[in-house]
Amino acid sequence: MVSLVTWNVNSIKARLPIVRDWIAANSPDIVCLQEIKTPEFPSFEFETMGYSCLFVGQKSYNGVAILSRLPIEAAERELPDGEGDDHARFIAADIAGLHVINIYLPNGNPVGTEKFTYKLAWMDRLQRHLARLMDAERPFVIGGDFNIIPDDIDCYDPRAWTGDALFQPESRGRYRALINLGLTDALRAVNPNPHLYTFWDYQAGRWQRDQGIRIDHWLLSPETADRLEGCVVDRAPRGLEKASDHTPVIVTLRD
Repeated sequence: MVSLVTWNVNSIKARLPIVRDWIAANSPDIVCLQEIKTPEFPSFEFETMGYSCLFVGQKSYNGVAILSRLPIEAAERELPDGEGDDHARFIAADIAGLHVINIYLPNGNPVGTEKFTYKLAWMDRLQRHLARLMDAERPFVIGGDFNIIPDDIDCYDPRAWTGDALFQPESRGRYRALINLGLTDALRAVNPNPHLYTFWDYQAGRWQRDQGIRIDHWLLSPETADRLEGCVVDRAPRGLEKASDHTPVIVTLRD
């Protein structure tokens, strides 16, 4: 089995003890982190645990990292077709015969601004990139914070999100376009039940009232979907003191 986790940590410096302890307790093979929010990733903390670390970071914002206990053969640190795009949102690596992509997709708020336009353009670039991988029949997974609520069941109250970039028809349509390439939403493939959330806002007691949304996803290429063993959300880290507002999503693949 190969286990992969995606987790938006909302600052690796602020969450380092939580992330380190969770990884030590769960021993995933591959870890994809988002919003590390630093150009200086604390690689040593994880190298002592047997992980190689790849990252793309920037000060105070964005940033993605891949940690792997398995040998890393090659790495990519930017999404193609992004001339002039200096946001640290994409990293990929070839690990154990699998192409692993980790993304922090733009939030896009407020709607009607250049931020929303950038979100949609970034998703168009991502679709073109994944289509090329599909055409090459390259086995891959893509995980991360997509900042997309795919369906009404992925939200505690759809009416509360109708004006948000995460829930706009244009955003959700582009997510469906990724699925229509032939990708599998790993969590929904094994658990179609509603109320499986990955993010709870810090405000208004959202965590305590379980008023969450599902925006952290694993999508699998057809070759990889054939290996899908399971996918779960680990809610426990969200309940800790000084937790990230996101929680880990773990996918397990058969060898």
